Amino acid sequence: KMSSGAADLRQRKKQNCSESDKMAPEQRNKENSKLGRSPKYMLIQRFAKLFFGCLAAVTSGMMYAVYLSTYHERKFWFSSRQELEREITFQGDSAIYYSFYKELLKAPSFERGVYELTHNNKTVSLKTINAVQQMTLYPELIASVLYQASGSEEVIEPVYFYIGIVFGLQGIYVTALFVTSWVMSGTWLAGMLTVAWFIINRTDTTRIDYSIPSRENWALPYFACQVAALTGYLKKNLNCSAEKFCYLLVNASTYTFVMMWEYSHYLLFVQAISLFLLDSFALAQTEKVHEVYKIYLFSLFLGYLLQFENSALLVSPLLSFVAALMLSKCLQMNMKKGTFMSRLLKIMYIYLVLTVAVTLNFLLKMFVPHKENEHLLKFIEVKLGLNTTKNFTMNWLLCQESLQAPSQDFFLRLTQSSLLPFYILVLIICLFSVTQVIFRRICGEPLKETVKLEDGRIGERPEIVYHVIHTILLGCLAMCLEGMKYLWTPYVCMLAAFGVCSPELWMTLFKWLRLKAVHPILLALILSMAVPTIIGFSLWKEFFPRIMTELTELQEFYDPDTVELMTWIKRQAPVAAVFAGSPQLMGVIKLCTGWMVSSLPLYNDDDLLKRNENIYQIYSKRSAEDIYKILTSYKANFLVIEDSICNEVGPVRGCRVKDLLDIANGHVVCEEDDNYAYSKYGRFCHEIKMNYSPYVNYFTRVYWNRSYFVYRINTVISFQS
Repeated sequence: KMSSGAADLRQRKKQNCSESDKMAPEQRNKENSKLGRSPKYMLIQRFAKLFFGCLAAVTSGMMYAVYLSTYHERKFWFSSRQELEREITFQGDSAIYYSFYKELLKAPSFERGVYELTHNNKTVSLKTINAVQQMTLYPELIASVLYQASGSEEVIEPVYFYIGIVFGLQGIYVTALFVTSWVMSGTWLAGMLTVAWFIINRTDTTRIDYSIPSRENWALPYFACQVAALTGYLKKNLNCSAEKFCYLLVNASTYTFVMMWEYSHYLLFVQAISLFLLDSFALAQTEKVHEVYKIYLFSLFLGYLLQFENSALLVSPLLSFVAALMLSKCLQMNMKKGTFMSRLLKIMYIYLVLTVAVTLNFLLKMFVPHKENEHLLKFIEVKLGLNTTKNFTMNWLLCQESLQAPSQDFFLRLTQSSLLPFYILVLIICLFSVTQVIFRRICGEPLKETVKLEDGRIGERPEIVYHVIHTILLGCLAMCLEGMKYLWTPYVCMLAAFGVCSPELWMTLFKWLRLKAVHPILLALILSMAVPTIIGFSLWKEFFPRIMTELTELQEFYDPDTVELMTWIKRQAPVAAVFAGSPQLMGVIKLCTGWMVSSLPLYNDDDLLKRNENIYQIYSKRSAEDIYKILTSYKANFLVIEDSICNEVGPVRGCRVKDLLDIANGHVVCEEDDNYAYSKYGRFCHEIKMNYSPYVNYFTRVYWNRSYFVYRINTVISFQS
């Protein structure tokens, strides 16, 4: 019965496709004959609109990529720097990602390079890691293959090729947002406004300025392409060829997104909730929504296999949620329509899905061995106030700016660019319209097959409802964590630009106001052109000179102390030496010198997190013997003390590294709302500089400059004072 039912469903879909393909030209011909226009004239007009729109979208993406490249050059003087000075611009985890790209290019063959990364024992001391799986190095694998296969070795340097790909992806990101706004509004003027707002608010839309190789800079362009394709796929009365194209693009971009970013399944989980709510209120074709669910399952399964059986994907909330949705849908389909049980199940559908999803996720976590992302759950508990901790790593994460609530400056910047006011206006109108549609559906009124401009029912368009729900969910996350603004703000730009350029939105508003003095359709068409034009001119006048100033003024980024440190290591340190220090500095040392390190700036592995906490003890109030034991347990030969951490004067007391260490070690005494650090030992990073016993017994200073002090860890300990 199920197989025959599925066959009937596929047959109906094919019939609907063929009927819509046949009906669409007939309807257009009737409308054209009423307006006195020939079909040939209309075909040329549509082709011209499509051509110039695509040209504008591609040009916008290319111009943005060129803008990023020019700004990067002006900021770092990249072309005039030596290779070592260029590599120092990669900080923290960015340095690690780029270092593995360099290793792949140095390998005798691509296969050998991949093997060395999957069995890597030359990066972290006493630890063999699968770097491809643990650090999601698929972007570096692709970049190295393209660099070697395209014969670019004699044309362009590896670093330019690498950052060029990332800047190109950012251009695709902008193009995808352009297309999404264009598809929703019907005019590429909305796409132009989206791009303008995106660039003006670049501080809040992208992290490309701070961390070029970060995983989200590689992954989010693919997610933007997926959202653009999904927007087209959800549209009503879409012809078969366009629907198939959108479906294939959703498939390809979803899978690529999963492979590029280890946290991609969390963002897809938010998207799945949006589609679930869209389907629950019967505002979209159920078959289309469930096809997207199947794409999720396929992408997770393929990702699990190709990411070396990544158990994090099996225990992800996305898999449990989608499996619960599919199971609940099967129960609904097996119930006879009109019976008491079917009606009761329909009412309890949302509760059933959530209950089954939570149960499945709990069972999977019981039976599937996993360690990935457990620290995220602990972090969420502490962030929500459900638990307290003295753990150094948790408190350090809580002190990070990206994991704080957004500041007032963030909202002020969005308001100054006029983005936030227009977004709120568009969101309110769409929300009220969606609420009306849901109320009509509850009362039994069916949705219209085609929504006309004069109807003023923008809330009946499924792609609009999806984006409204999606931006609200992402906005809720952004209100909790400032780092989430990079996921939310780009779609705020897109939705606001769509709204002010959409005659349907203005018509919906006028339908409520019941305008009689002016023809509402004419006024809606005028405002959909006039308002974005006025916004565009005001943005041009105020922000274009600032952008040009950014590109013309030369900024100076030079770190001579770090350059001197790296040069000394390459010239003086033994090849087999292991360095210990802050994880951020260790990433730069690994990239610039290739020497082995004792820790890395990565936060998805419990062992590395414990290493980072232990080695950070060099900035705590611990004895020389304790620090010596910690460092020698990781086979470290050299210790690097950073003056900026040791003498840190942070804006927030209690968030400095040494404060967090004192809290974790119990060296803090609280008296009358004041905290005092107490220990019988002085702070190690200060005491070791005094060159007295017992510190000189364990450590010998071999190099120093204004920022760094390097000590050799003695293998033979002398206890002479």
